[in-house]
Amino acid sequence: MNKSETSPSGEVNSAMSGMEITGVELFKVPPRWMFLKITTANGLSGWGEPVVEGRADTVAAAIKELESYLIGHPANRIEDLWQIIFRGGFYRGGPILMSAISGIDQALWDIKGKALGVPIYELLGGAVRDKMKIYGWIGGDKPHDVASSAIARVEAGFKAVKMNATSEMEWIDSPAKVKEAADRLAAVREAVGDEVSIGIDFHGRVHKGMFKVLSRAMEPNHPFFIEEPVLAENNEALRAFQSFTPIPIATGERMYSRWDFKQVFNDGSVDIIQPDLSHAGGISEVKKIASMAEAYDVALAPHCPLGPISFAAALQVDFSAINAMIQETSMGIHYNKGADLLDYLKDPTVFKIDNGYVPLPKMPGLGIAIDEEKVREASRIGHSWKNPVWRNEDGSITEW
Repeated sequence: MNKSETSPSGEVNSAMSGMEITGVELFKVPPRWMFLKITTANGLSGWGEPVVEGRADTVAAAIKELESYLIGHPANRIEDLWQIIFRGGFYRGGPILMSAISGIDQALWDIKGKALGVPIYELLGGAVRDKMKIYGWIGGDKPHDVASSAIARVEAGFKAVKMNATSEMEWIDSPAKVKEAADRLAAVREAVGDEVSIGIDFHGRVHKGMFKVLSRAMEPNHPFFIEEPVLAENNEALRAFQSFTPIPIATGERMYSRWDFKQVFNDGSVDIIQPDLSHAGGISEVKKIASMAEAYDVALAPHCPLGPISFAAALQVDFSAINAMIQETSMGIHYNKGADLLDYLKDPTVFKIDNGYVPLPKMPGLGIAIDEEKVREASRIGHSWKNPVWRNEDGSITEW
């Protein structure tokens, strides 16, 4: 073979040349997001979304500490860098470090897909579906106007919605609170009919003693799932819940690696897992968690109340994972004040909703084009978002 001829391996080697990381930039942008741009020696760049809601500056500090591992490392050696960052620190895991890894991992996959000219799902084995079902939020932190909000979502093209079950909850609360929660679900069911799925998020606000009465009150209106029925640190309670209710149980947004998911899989205590692509180690780790879940006959529905990069990363996993059943999106979510999901994209139509689904992305990498000029402008505004701190009537702190 002469020098003018190129073998398949030669094409890959050529695409991977000049892949050393040369730049790492962070952009804290409204409403409560943080974007990461990684640049390589050959001029390619990739985007990630590393953030913990309400702790953006803490994650930024973690990425700054990790920068020495990044500069000079080949961006195409994604798994090697993931392992260096994860295992190179004696202390590992948790929301801050895993969210930092998540954004880095997303950006590296974006670079590799662009270098090879393919969407990321092609590098994960190829697409297993042509479109992905999504759901949107209704009702806000303290659920209200849920029926009208659900109708508006359906009119916007959604076939599934999710709402918080309750506002503040005591450890053991009143029949009135239970009735309010059940009546809200009933109102949404009456408004949208049986063809629309309704997810119910307990948001870790409900303690073990209240799950039984709340879930039983909601059964007649057939929730799609109950999410985070208890806090992740109390996951041992899920085993008892499985035998109590026919409603599918979902959890995982506050679980950060495959090791965190081991016990719920072994216990058979969940039906749906919800790892977050910006908190649970990025594309590399969530793809592994999804494969673990498949072996236990558990469905995947990634958590994603964040921005366009996190959503795009989740979709890349969804399109390559056979057990992915639905995808959360933050389009129009109540947190999005000052900017919404589509605002930082050059082409918002990549996430166009059609009869409850978004289409298979075709562009290389994450499948989106970030409007960098708009990101840089918005980063000058930034944000200082913090989640609310709630108290019960007696003045005691309660879960938000």
